[in-house]
Amino acid sequence: MNEAATVRAAAAQIAPDLRTPGGTLDKVCATLEEAAGRGVQLIVFPETLLPYYPYFSFVRAPAFSGADHLALYQQAVTVPGPELDRVAALAARHSMVVVLGVNERDRGTLYNTQVVFDRDGRLLLKRRKITPTYHERMIWGQGDASGLKVVDSGVGRIGALACWEHYNPLARYALMTQHEEIHCAQFPGSMVGQVFADQIEAAMRHHAAESGCFVVNATGWLEDHQIESITDDPAQQKALRGGCMTMIVSPEGKVLGEPITEGEGLCMADLDMALILKRKRMMDSVGHYARPELLSLMIDRRPAATWHDVPKPDDQAPTVATFQSPSERSDSDDREQSVVHRTAHQ
Repeated sequence: MNEAATVRAAAAQIAPDLRTPGGTLDKVCATLEEAAGRGVQLIVFPETLLPYYPYFSFVRAPAFSGADHLALYQQAVTVPGPELDRVAALAARHSMVVVLGVNERDRGTLYNTQVVFDRDGRLLLKRRKITPTYHERMIWGQGDASGLKVVDSGVGRIGALACWEHYNPLARYALMTQHEEIHCAQFPGSMVGQVFADQIEAAMRHHAAESGCFVVNATGWLEDHQIESITDDPAQQKALRGGCMTMIVSPEGKVLGEPITEGEGLCMADLDMALILKRKRMMDSVGHYARPELLSLMIDRRPAATWHDVPKPDDQAPTVATFQSPSERSDSDDREQSVVHRTAHQ
C-alpha cells in the first residue's frame, strides 16, 4: 500500500429483508450503488446479512425452529453462485472492494461465511467462521483455518473476522502476523442490548491499536416490525434490541466519523494509510515488540476433510527390519528428537 494513499471506506448498517426471497440481495446492491455515488472504495456489510442472520435461533428453542432453519437453507447462497455474481459485477463496475457476510450452503451444511471481492470483481477470499457462538452452533457448521489469511486488494491488505472471533486472541494474532492494513469486522447487531454495543466498541478499538491497522466494522439492524414478526413475547423482543455499533477506527484506536447505533445508514471515513506506519513505528506487535523465541503461534491451514485416502497394501513400500545396537538406537533417538525440536521452532 502506498503510504501516501487515502481510502474512502464505509460500513453499512442495514436491515435484511426477512420476508421476500432475494429482497436482501436487492438491498445490498442498492447500498452498493449509493456508496459508489459517494466515492466509497471499500464497503463492509454485517455478519451473514445475506439472506439474514438467524435471529430466531437466539430466542426460540431448537425444537420449534425447524421450519425457520429450513427456510434459511432454502435462501442460503453458494460460493460462487448467481447471487454473488451480482455483487461481483457491481464491485467491478464501481471499482470497489466489497466485504459481505453470507449464509453459505454447502450441500447439507450451512456456514457463517465472509467473502471479499476485489475492485475488479474477483473473489479474493472465502472464509468460514471458525466456531459458531452459543445458539449459532445449532445453525452453522465449524469452519477451518484455510481462510484465516490476509489478502492483497486494490485498497490494501485486508483481513476479516466475524463477531466473537474477535475474542479469540490467537485468531486475531494470525491476521496480525500477516500484516493486515484494514481489518473488516462483522456483527449481527440487534441483540443483547447496550452491553453488546459497548463490548463491540471496546473490541474494535483494541484490535485497531494492537494490530496497528484500520478497523471497519458493520453491524446489522432490525426494525420493530421485524422483531415482532420473529416473536410476540415481550421478553424475547427485548433480547432482539440494541447491540449495534457500526464504526470505523484508526490504527491509534481513535474512532473516525460518527458510529451508527440505531437505524440504517453508512458510516464513512477517509483512511489515511500513513497512520499505519506512524503507529507501528512505536509498537509493532508482530515485529520489534514481539518475542517469537518465547511466544509463537502455530496455524494449521489445511482444509478440514471428512475423509482421507489410505494407501492400499500393495502401494506401500516393503518394511525392512534392521538390527541396531543399544548405542546406535540411543544416537538415532537423539537425532530424531533434534529434528522434532528444530521443526517445532520453524
